Amino acid sequence: MSLLVVALVVLLFAVLGAPLFALVAAVAWLGLRAAGYDETLLAVQFWSLTEMPVLIAIPLFTLAGYLLSESKAPQRLLRLSEALLGWLHGGLAIVALLVCAFFTAFTGASGVTIIAFGALLLPALRQAGYPERFSYGVVTTAPSLGMLFAPSVPLILYGIVAQQLSTTPSVSINDMFAAGVLPGLMMIAVVSAYSMWRAPKRAHDIPFSAAEARAALWEARWELPLPFILIGGVYGGVFATSEAAAVVSLYVLFVTVVVRREISLARLPAVLRDSMMLVGAILLILGVSLALTNVIIDAEVPTRLIEWVSAHVDSKLAFLLLLNLFLLGLGMMLDVFSATVIMVPILLPIAMHYGVHPVHLGIIFLANMEIGYFMPPMGMNLFIASYRFDQPLLTLSRSTLPFFWLLLACVLVITYFPGLSLVWVG
Repeated sequence: MSLLVVALVVLLFAVLGAPLFALVAAVAWLGLRAAGYDETLLAVQFWSLTEMPVLIAIPLFTLAGYLLSESKAPQRLLRLSEALLGWLHGGLAIVALLVCAFFTAFTGASGVTIIAFGALLLPALRQAGYPERFSYGVVTTAPSLGMLFAPSVPLILYGIVAQQLSTTPSVSINDMFAAGVLPGLMMIAVVSAYSMWRAPKRAHDIPFSAAEARAALWEARWELPLPFILIGGVYGGVFATSEAAAVVSLYVLFVTVVVRREISLARLPAVLRDSMMLVGAILLILGVSLALTNVIIDAEVPTRLIEWVSAHVDSKLAFLLLLNLFLLGLGMMLDVFSATVIMVPILLPIAMHYGVHPVHLGIIFLANMEIGYFMPPMGMNLFIASYRFDQPLLTLSRSTLPFFWLLLACVLVITYFPGLSLVWVG
């Protein structure tokens, strides 16, 4: 009876908006009590985070992303992209897609990208003659497109959670980085093609200037090595993922604070605090979710769900369709970090029962989360963009609909053509 009362109290706090990590911890504690285990196992599971060397990559990459966003790197990369692509029809919209994807890949938070680039991109798009609704759609949806590119924190987090389940085949962070490249490029290419079609006739009147391109390249000379340090170091066998994170974050810290001096020593603690607040939220949820995962496995929840789903869903194709519908709804309700640590331990065994590769599931999962971020009525990007641009949610929701349908088509391609994700996975 006491457990029932506690469960009702937890439900009440959930309705009242209690922090997610507290709710997950409460559910895990209830599960341990119901199974007859010592409740101190919750603390033991949280402490097990210290035994995951790859976990250090999350705070380091997040710090690098925040340092870049607080410097003048966004303006330099925007200038470089305009110099190289501005002459294309629809080039400015393509520039917006690329720079937003790049920054979200480093920060792991599309909301940060909206805040960092919104004031730069929206006026530029409107001045170039792009329709108002299209412009709002670009700046609201583009930041989500970086979630599938290294060193995206959601990619790393999925890999960490999947590794705890000891799947066969296994999931590595490097595999997740490789698997996201082609699906991510496809999504950017599709939206870029749509942007070129919607661009006004005078949107390509920025002539290419070799002098401007050289000047922009020189100005961005300290930012350009970042992808080569990361990708070349990891896949060249020079660094492990955690080591690459340390090198990248140290490089960005040195450039922004010492070389360019765009972040003063007095301002540095505030940037560190902001970045670690995001990391702290992720680690809190991950720590308590490890205990919940063990409770779920001990209670044979995945096994029972597999039996139930198998009894009602006959084919892999039908399962994948239902999976996408579920994930779209999940993306509307939860941020990608919470959704990953809570739902992946449940979904992964079911997906593998239907023959879905765990790495492929990760890309399906994150691609759906990208779309869920700007789906009405609860998409997180909609609320952040509404605050940033002082626009009603309904206006922004309507502006994102064309992008939703395009990216939904991409998700279906990613889902039903696993080779797109697994071509470079060992």
